[in-house]
Amino acid sequence: MTAYLITGATLPDGTRADILIEDGTITEVGTGLTRSDASRIDADGLLALPGLVDLHTHLREPGYEQSETVLTGTRAAAAGGYTAVFAMANTSPVADTAGVVEQVLSLGEAAGYATVRPIGAVTVGLKGERLAELGAMATSRARVRVFSDDGFCVADPLLMRRALEYVKAFDGVIAQHAQEPRLTAGAQMNEGVLSGELGLAGWPAMAEESIIARDVLLAEHVGSRLHVCHISTAGSVDVIRWAKARGIRVTAEVTPHHLMLTEDLVRGYDARYKVNPPLRTRDDVEALRAALADGTIDIVATDHAPHPVEAKDTEWDAAANGMVGLESALPVVHAAVVADGRLEWSDVARVMSARPAEIGRLDGYAAGIAPGAPANLVLYDPEASRTFSTDDLKGKGVNSPYLGLELPGAVVHTLHDGRPTVADGELVDPAEVARA
Repeated sequence: MTAYLITGATLPDGTRADILIEDGTITEVGTGLTRSDASRIDADGLLALPGLVDLHTHLREPGYEQSETVLTGTRAAAAGGYTAVFAMANTSPVADTAGVVEQVLSLGEAAGYATVRPIGAVTVGLKGERLAELGAMATSRARVRVFSDDGFCVADPLLMRRALEYVKAFDGVIAQHAQEPRLTAGAQMNEGVLSGELGLAGWPAMAEESIIARDVLLAEHVGSRLHVCHISTAGSVDVIRWAKARGIRVTAEVTPHHLMLTEDLVRGYDARYKVNPPLRTRDDVEALRAALADGTIDIVATDHAPHPVEAKDTEWDAAANGMVGLESALPVVHAAVVADGRLEWSDVARVMSARPAEIGRLDGYAAGIAPGAPANLVLYDPEASRTFSTDDLKGKGVNSPYLGLELPGAVVHTLHDGRPTVADGELVDPAEVARA
């Protein structure tokens, strides 16, 4: 495999260094490094971050290839600086057996743009009636450690307790989509003054908060790991903070869109802004930013949810929920919490790489950018700026809420296992690199 020498990069702690990569591994980090046969990457003015890890991605394959495939989704991931993604289970067939999760794993290996770790369903068919084959998925070649019915809440408390008990045997985690279904039937947006003004059925904050409160108590009783997907309210932050203070093994994620966007965008009935959980209030956004900064919220996860154009280009009530987010996540986090000084770049490395990898039990990311670590890196230009457009979207989905917005920064290079997947801002086919 070709060696690469990255010169003059700025590390997350602000120091400058060269990085030597050999056979997919970082072998040296220092100044004045040389290697005559290495391909040189000039990183002067660029920030080197560990490859980003997304714990919450919808790749849609198998079954919904009109929306996304593992190949197109991981191309989008690479363009956004991601070198690993966890693929949600709401496919067709549902990823509720060893056979399906192994298929997703194989598709990711064939694509080569990023490591793909399948997430297994908690219940058969995501129906919330009986547990899926958790043990078989955990012992399969995919080694599943994260289980979620995302898109649906595991609403039955007894079933949720059984799931938490079951995954303890192999240090698994249940990732809950916190939404009490009886409180959100027909919901179209955040419940509040604006939903009344627009005549849209409301999605109350307590529908999220009540499930989180129930589940942290279940996790405490069982002594198991609970992860809460895409929290969106100030009240949810309060519950998570209380649970952590009690020593409960709970982690939580926030999406880039919930860190930046508010319910006011719904006024135009543009379905690009329709998402589950819905965009909330400015006070909620502020609480989420503060909680990410103080560690109450552990990670940023995209909830990348591509849809065909016809699923979004329709009346608000009929439109699908979801936004694409892999290509825009790093610039949005930059704009929302780095530009105002809440997070340093070392914090970004933690919440977008090291910590999601730890929660998902993905090996190799804890070391960061250090000798012996896998060469998963993104080189990012923090001084760049651009109007975000469909040209920036590299997957099938174009349902981005950021189109037309001025966003900071740009991914210049991405390296996955020591091979470029993005070079000078352009996607690189990993198969061609392997043949070179």
